[in-house]
Amino acid sequence: MKIAQVAPLHESVPPKTYGGTERVVHYLTEALVQQGHEVTLFASADSCTSAKLHAIVPKALRLAPEKRDPVAWHMLQLAQVSSVAESFDFIHFHTDYFHFPLWRKMRTPQVTTLHGRLDLPDLKSLFNEFLDMPVISIANHQRDPLPMARWTDTVYNGIPVELYDFQVDAGDYLAFLGRMSPEKGAEEAIEIALNAGMPLKMAAKIDDVDREYFETRIRPHLDHPLIEFIGEVDERGKNELLGGAKALIFPIAWPEPFGLVMIEAMACGTPVIAYRRGSVPEVMINGVTGYVVESKEEAVSAIARIGQIDRGVCRSYFEERFSAERMAKNYVNAYQKLMVQQENTRSDSGAYLINMRKNRKISPNDAWKQRLATASTGTSDKL
Repeated sequence: MKIAQVAPLHESVPPKTYGGTERVVHYLTEALVQQGHEVTLFASADSCTSAKLHAIVPKALRLAPEKRDPVAWHMLQLAQVSSVAESFDFIHFHTDYFHFPLWRKMRTPQVTTLHGRLDLPDLKSLFNEFLDMPVISIANHQRDPLPMARWTDTVYNGIPVELYDFQVDAGDYLAFLGRMSPEKGAEEAIEIALNAGMPLKMAAKIDDVDREYFETRIRPHLDHPLIEFIGEVDERGKNELLGGAKALIFPIAWPEPFGLVMIEAMACGTPVIAYRRGSVPEVMINGVTGYVVESKEEAVSAIARIGQIDRGVCRSYFEERFSAERMAKNYVNAYQKLMVQQENTRSDSGAYLINMRKNRKISPNDAWKQRLATASTGTSDKL
């Protein structure tokens, strides 16, 4: 199958350090290539892939030395994708909803994975307009704010099984990995570690919007001997940090769409202690891959019981449910279903036009106008 993967331009594919969506796009692209598909990746020029790279911007936008307008570059990306769309069997977008208006007029089958939070008020009006656009969720809970959307599948994120090393023996510290932001619970993680009397190693990127939060809420804690701030880490750094930890602390304060760091920890055999929000109950099994808790007090109690979690079971659970290979196969199944649906729709439309013209002796344009009119009023199209 000839497949186009359209990635965001904020980070390279894969990201040099932090980056969730672009990292998943990388894992998916590589797995599809390994499974024999012909894949083209639309991404920044500093991306690295075994697929054919169609470069859009010279360097990923977040780390570029000069400030670039992300809307302008994503519009350019969309124009380039649309200009070659008919050369693909399927196009997979990871760039939110920018392409929705244009793709109503395109013939190439497509789908969009929504990687972010969807509980923003403006999105309801948008998705009420674009009920025809097929979308995929990365966890079932993610659909809740937009039940009207055309959900076609849920495909959980996956990572290559060989990327993270299983470590049988844990170290004597806790780990925090993610963005240094209130919704990720960085300050909460510090309080949990201090109350448990355990060292906490924190690896996180600091976006400009979160700089004040870091300076006012996090930096004052960094003088404490139990708290260590590492900064952003690459893949090797994550492997070492997570693999050596007794547990990953994931005290999120928002409806996390997926939480890639949870499966990265489990890939190392490291259990997770996470707040029951967003995707957490779908990704974890309470008491098996860690503990799902409701408060700081419960988190501290869970740390005292973390030795009861079998690290080998954490690794096995990851391999069974969250490998990149499984993710890619699930996406191919989703592509094939949508291709069949679109082909059936075209066949039905063709037959409808033939019957209309035969029985009513009207032009093709008038037939389409009548069909659209009956569809808009909710009346039957059986004539």
